Amino acid sequence: MTRIAIDPVTRIEGHLRIEIEVEGGVVRDAWSTGTMFRGLELILRDRDPRDAWVFAQRACGVCTTVHALASVRAVEHALGVTVPPNARRVRNVMAAVQMLQDHVVHFYHLHALDWVDVVSATTADPVRTAALAGSISDWPGAADHFASIRDRIKRFVDSGQLGPFGHGYWGHPAYQLGPEANLLLVAHYLEALDWQRDVVRAHAILGGKNPHPQTYVVGGMALRMGPSSPTGLNTATVGQLAEIADRARSFVQRVLLPDVELVARSYPEWARLGRGLGNYLTYGDFPEGASSRPYFPAGRVLGRDLSRVLPVDQAQVVEHVARSWYEGEGARHPFEGETRPRYDGPEPPIESLAASTRYSWLKAPRYDGGAVEVGPLARLAVSYASGHADVVPAVDALLGRIGVGREALFSTMGRIAARALESGLLADRLVAWVAELGAAVAGNDLAVADSTRWDPASWPAEAKGWGAVEAPRGSLGHWVVIRDGRVANYQLVVPTTWNGSPRDAEGRRGAWEEALVGTPVVDLRRPVEVLRTLHSFDPCMACAVHVHDASSGPGVDLRVG
Repeated sequence: MTRIAIDPVTRIEGHLRIEIEVEGGVVRDAWSTGTMFRGLELILRDRDPRDAWVFAQRACGVCTTVHALASVRAVEHALGVTVPPNARRVRNVMAAVQMLQDHVVHFYHLHALDWVDVVSATTADPVRTAALAGSISDWPGAADHFASIRDRIKRFVDSGQLGPFGHGYWGHPAYQLGPEANLLLVAHYLEALDWQRDVVRAHAILGGKNPHPQTYVVGGMALRMGPSSPTGLNTATVGQLAEIADRARSFVQRVLLPDVELVARSYPEWARLGRGLGNYLTYGDFPEGASSRPYFPAGRVLGRDLSRVLPVDQAQVVEHVARSWYEGEGARHPFEGETRPRYDGPEPPIESLAASTRYSWLKAPRYDGGAVEVGPLARLAVSYASGHADVVPAVDALLGRIGVGREALFSTMGRIAARALESGLLADRLVAWVAELGAAVAGNDLAVADSTRWDPASWPAEAKGWGAVEAPRGSLGHWVVIRDGRVANYQLVVPTTWNGSPRDAEGRRGAWEEALVGTPVVDLRRPVEVLRTLHSFDPCMACAVHVHDASSGPGVDLRVG
């Protein structure tokens, strides 16, 4: 029995430590440790709930707009506010753009290097690389282009200063792509850098900036609308958004999806590894039409059973802290949640982890007593089991092209495929939502906010609300208790808290602790296989945990007016 720790885990947002126990070349147990404390709940206490979203989106420098959206939705739910259709459309566009950018960045810049050997790309034949590229897509890629990329990478490697490619496990026997496939994917890695910078310009148009857009408001969006409006949504900016949406869809359909299929076909064994809990949850999101029915439906799939979908009720969400660095025992619903840190010292070695040892700053969310996985795979599973008109044929077609059955979805490679498929579906909807905004502007339908409950004098003495968003990494919930016009309690339960949780009071593992069990490890000094399953969840510890110095007093003093 051998125990190793990966600390820090890189190519994620935030700080994460993973400890594994390996026997016979296979992971037998795993422990996930979030190594920062999140203090946002304390920072938000006693503030004006209309301002909460400004602070809440600082949970992360990447997942910004989804936290803003969850926060305003929570306050709107508490106060009984319904936003106008244009606000719903703008929010959908902003959330879809962030999800598309995040999914592409994740595959190429955070995850691809678990499958792509950068050094191998320096030996590739550019002519054969161009032929490979042409066999999977019509995306431009001539031999001279690939020769230029190969030579750039070779000079980079020969310099000995590998920068972001430093400390990679190049030459590891687990890498199975040939030199030409490696060069193709490295070239697209570089192209994706420019693509993601272009697509996120939509946030500058609709939100004023990225990251941390500035136009959210309880009741809708603080955004001008009109054909000749000098700022905000006008005929010209709608045209810009339409061009961005078209370019986004083109890259996803012609680059991301073919590349993911190439990787999936090259690593067939990973359609059987990293299966994990087998229980999936999604709150549903992207409301459409007069009924605001979510494009991705809410629900749960248990035991990998795609024949039925169970409902979701936020009242069944609780958080355990028995194995986390917080005061308290038992499980609490977020409305009654507490954030009382109790740090017991540095992370202990695995040998000393007893059943009661606290080993993470993450809490342990559970639904109806059980651990669940959230994220693109959960959304895809629930949508597929619901008979979604777009999802079912897209999933079946992809599985058919790769040559695997539906059971392959529930795996490390299944998570990657789900993220790519979701990108394709969402890219299509983005084009449609931008067209709806264009029609509203042209038709002089310009309402974008409802201010009827803006005055605190109209609020009840106490109100509770929750806001749910399907963030790129999964189900995000914000819960707020408003008392006498101020925030009395505020709790966030984020996707990485669900997936990366430590054990709960009953000793049950979280999603990626469970998924790591059974992972083969060929070289204990270079555990790339562990990173493959872990990165398939796209961890964002920055959302899950934060640093707060209680001795420094209030971190921010915001005055409006």
